[in-house]
Amino acid sequence: MTARLAVKGLAKHYGGVHALRGVDLSVDAGEVVGLVGDNGAGKSTLLKILSGAILPSDGQIFLDGEPMEFSTPSMAREAGIATVYQDLALAAQQDVVSNFFLGREILAKGFLGKRLGWLDKKAMAAHTKSELARLGTKIADIHLAAKDLSGGQRQALAIARAAAWTSRVLLLDEPTSALGVEQQHQVLELIKRVKHEGIAVIFISHQMQDVLSVCDRAVVLRLGQVAATLEPQDMNTENLVGYITGAKVSASSHPHLEVSAK
Repeated sequence: MTARLAVKGLAKHYGGVHALRGVDLSVDAGEVVGLVGDNGAGKSTLLKILSGAILPSDGQIFLDGEPMEFSTPSMAREAGIATVYQDLALAAQQDVVSNFFLGREILAKGFLGKRLGWLDKKAMAAHTKSELARLGTKIADIHLAAKDLSGGQRQALAIARAAAWTSRVLLLDEPTSALGVEQQHQVLELIKRVKHEGIAVIFISHQMQDVLSVCDRAVVLRLGQVAATLEPQDMNTENLVGYITGAKVSASSHPHLEVSAK
């Protein structure tokens, strides 16, 4: 089966500093792959390349087997890759509906929309409520400002917004960091729902229990290289920490990669 998203030989260097060194990685549709590693391992660099924020120095990205190159974030979004960073990119003073449609607002029909730029707020509210319900995101009042939501609700809103506007790949950067136990559970359940929608998910986290809870496989980066790709039977805290710290060394660092270039 051709992977939904795959990278082969991906490298990034800044002068003599090598942030990534020939990374191979893949994620299938309806799969959650954990991306773990210590600070400076290359996780953020890889995420930025996949999201179109920076260009790789070498290597190739494949989307459903087709070679891709993203020189801007908008190109990655148009191809179906959505990213949720730690800062969430929510407008604190705007309500849930406005944040859900940020940059994708629905104009009112006729003169009011075309000439005056008025928004169809009723349609936007209905669609927001429908999508949040479909993804199991519990926000009782969609007219609350983002700043008045709990940390878990803000994170869930950002993820639900990204999932609603993509059908291919979702990149998550530390979505459960700084959340309480109940809020973490809410976000993890949302990730599981996104997976069941058939979206491929790459989940970056330092929380090993969260990785074990939602991920089908885990890729460990160390010093810009894939230290190990752990299948379900090998996924446990001891192995994850061992490969992250270098206490364990993998004989085969990327057995799962399968790319079918057309």
